[in-house]
Amino acid sequence: MHRIASGELHSTYALGDLRITALRDGYVDMPVGRLRQRGDKPFGDDLPEQVALVGGQLRLSVNAFAIDDGHEVILIDTGAANAWHPTMGRLPQALDEAGIDVERIRTVGFTHTHLDHIQGLVLADGRDAFPRLARLLVPGQELDLFRAEARLERFHDMAQPFEAGDRLGTHVDIVGAQGHEVGHSCFRASSGGEGILIWGDTVHVPSLQFDRPEVTWEFDTDQDQARESRLRLLALAADDHYLVAGAHLDSPGIGRVIRSGGSFRFEPL
Repeated sequence: MHRIASGELHSTYALGDLRITALRDGYVDMPVGRLRQRGDKPFGDDLPEQVALVGGQLRLSVNAFAIDDGHEVILIDTGAANAWHPTMGRLPQALDEAGIDVERIRTVGFTHTHLDHIQGLVLADGRDAFPRLARLLVPGQELDLFRAEARLERFHDMAQPFEAGDRLGTHVDIVGAQGHEVGHSCFRASSGGEGILIWGDTVHVPSLQFDRPEVTWEFDTDQDQARESRLRLLALAADDHYLVAGAHLDSPGIGRVIRSGGSFRFEPL
């Protein structure tokens, strides 16, 4: 896999016959207390020095990813639009910069239903972001959560559930990654003997959670399960040589996972 184009808000890579594009929706600053040690214990003065802060807070990139097979584009996650912090909502500009016509996006899949992943279905002005959308894929365990989002009401009946093991066509299948949310899922794209795991919120703070994957996130629905899923996906990526693409890895959010002693490290691509 190699980079073939990039700009301020996107990077595009060739993966076999596919084009994988990382799209920057923006960023969000979060308090350090969101990080949790075992026993749901927040960090205090013991926060490792390797964790860089911006104004005393954790800065998380917010990324979405497009899979282009030459015929249509599958978009994984959609950013936050204007539904949360004003530092997000740049997905439309990122798509334009990358040269991806929104009318080619016929399928949207969600890793999970937190607002910084789903609200970009609707533009800030209220219009549909993807006018030719034909397939909207939501983790089966989170259909009710999705249908509770009033801003997205017109998409409620369109949502189709998926489960781990499902295939979305020739090149994409689903890997379970529950814990951060009840249906949190990873989209695995493969072509030409290469593969990438588009893994949503498996890692929130890359400066820490590769080295210490036991560290969880306050908003993990099940912290123990989230920890187990992270360890499993890190091992899968490292041992089977999958690249990874993360919603909160530093933009563009794509790289390799390498075993390092008894833990892991991340090498941006």
